[in-house]
Amino acid sequence: MHRQHAGALLHGLGLSAGQELLLMLLWDNEPRTQADLTRELAIEPPTTSKMLSRMEKAGLIARERSETDRRTVLVTLTEAGRALEGPVNAAWRTLEEDTVAALTPEQQDDLLVLLGRVLESLAAKRRT
Repeated sequence: MHRQHAGALLHGLGLSAGQELLLMLLWDNEPRTQADLTRELAIEPPTTSKMLSRMEKAGLIARERSETDRRTVLVTLTEAGRALEGPVNAAWRTLEEDTVAALTPEQQDDLLVLLGRVLESLAAKRRT
């Protein structure tokens, strides 16, 4: 249900689920290598390649080979990709607000603590 709601919000911006996460990584730091994006998103290289192809066709990102290592593909944002930062952040705020709307402020605080523990547990499993 959460994923469907997120997908609907992103669809309104012309994005598919997951593309906003890739954009967020680039908003934080660009250029990024395709391999780095794959690792950060914890997805398979073919998935990254397909996602980048779609985003490149949509005019959101550009890819080019590194001049120092031709095996490396560097990914940068276009102006259109940069322009989505505000709308994507607004969509995420809406998603967060809608997700916890039925919870009291105390329940929201408890949920954050519990989700933090879940993330720590998953991160520990990923390291092993």
